[in-house]
Amino acid sequence: MNSSVTSPLAAPGAAKAPRRPRRSGSPWGAHLALLPMALTAIGVYVVCVLWSVRISVSSSQIFPRSDFVGLSQYARLFASERWITSLENAALFGVLFVALSLAVGFLLAVFIDQRVRGEDFFRTIFLYPYAMSFVATGLVWQWALNPEFGLQSTVRALGWEDFRFDWIVSQDKVMYTIVLATVWQASGLVMAILLAGLRGVDESLWHAARIDGIPRWRYYLSIVLPQLGPAFASATMLLAIGVVKIYDAVVAMTQGGPGQASEVPAKFIMDHLFARANIGLASAASSVMLLTVIALLAPLWYARSVANRGESKR
Repeated sequence: MNSSVTSPLAAPGAAKAPRRPRRSGSPWGAHLALLPMALTAIGVYVVCVLWSVRISVSSSQIFPRSDFVGLSQYARLFASERWITSLENAALFGVLFVALSLAVGFLLAVFIDQRVRGEDFFRTIFLYPYAMSFVATGLVWQWALNPEFGLQSTVRALGWEDFRFDWIVSQDKVMYTIVLATVWQASGLVMAILLAGLRGVDESLWHAARIDGIPRWRYYLSIVLPQLGPAFASATMLLAIGVVKIYDAVVAMTQGGPGQASEVPAKFIMDHLFARANIGLASAASSVMLLTVIALLAPLWYARSVANRGESKR
């Protein structure tokens, strides 16, 4: 028997384990590279948030003051009918905007996922509105929905003189026009996110579904849709942030009118911060919106972190 062959029953330590390659460089380089971003985040965001909260409990108007008046600014805020109207409009807009954007974006993603001819062209067309600013989107839709020279006037010129589509000047329907314009812009982004999720689904599932005679719509509804949870969560998070930030489209389309029918919290804050020179009330309103964002997005962040932990343990 050859003695040079190492026996599997050899004493521990007889065979040396291979050395792990040493990491080149130092982690301090990465930390130093991230330092400017960290300082910017702390200085611009955290400090400004804390400053706004401090101003919201003072009697500041044109200039900031260092006094303390408790929650009187918040009491004034929720006693304002305009602020309550803006919250109601934001809730209505948020529900419709998020739901319709997810639905339209999912349908567009499913359409492109069929490997249609000219896929790159359709993907560009669907995503192009998102490249436009909300101001441009608002102006385009304001012109299109204007009863005097927009869609209503065009259809009436074609012979349908009884046609009426004046939602943008109707107090009861003006928010729906803003939803229409913003969904048109944001659904392309949702399509791109969900399409990336669709392309990650195993194609063998579709072949198995075809063998079992499962219709295509049932395949997407029962098999694919549950696997797109992370993609839907990411899209929902981005859309929810857009709900809180909605300002440009409202100003470009309606200026908050007619009356206060399309007033939103961001416009309320900007008006009191600049036009009415009441930074105390504006800071109170922005603090309320910050708490609302945290309350809405914290469960999504927690769910994603739990899901990531579960995947890492597998």
